[in-house]
Amino acid sequence: MNAIHASGRRKRAVARATLLSGNGVVRINSHLLQWYEPELYRHKLEEPFLLAGELAKKVDVSVRVHGGGAASQADAARLAIARCLSTVESSLQQTFLKYDRTLLVADVRRKETHKPNCHGKARAMRQKSYR
Repeated sequence: MNAIHASGRRKRAVARATLLSGNGVVRINSHLLQWYEPELYRHKLEEPFLLAGELAKKVDVSVRVHGGGAASQADAARLAIARCLSTVESSLQQTFLKYDRTLLVADVRRKETHKPNCHGKARAMRQKSYR
């Protein structure tokens, strides 16, 4: 099997996943998935593999993720992993969409931009004195 590349984004985090044939080794930023912390985000990253079943034991996945916070990085990596797996086996696409749509479809929401004269807040209004 040739290498399969996919990317995922969430807020400011960007993840790039590479999938190769192997024996089920998953690495996130060169660290094994079983040592990924916090535990909540590790479970989030394991979801695509649990849904993939036997395919997860036949492939090695390496993910490089940067930017954003811990939650955003986990979501971006999860999206990239699910996209790689669904490329290998197209029947997984429906499984992923039924389970959670965000496994294949990116959440496009971003931080609202700063506005002038608002004291650093995106939606704050300028104070008026009326005197």
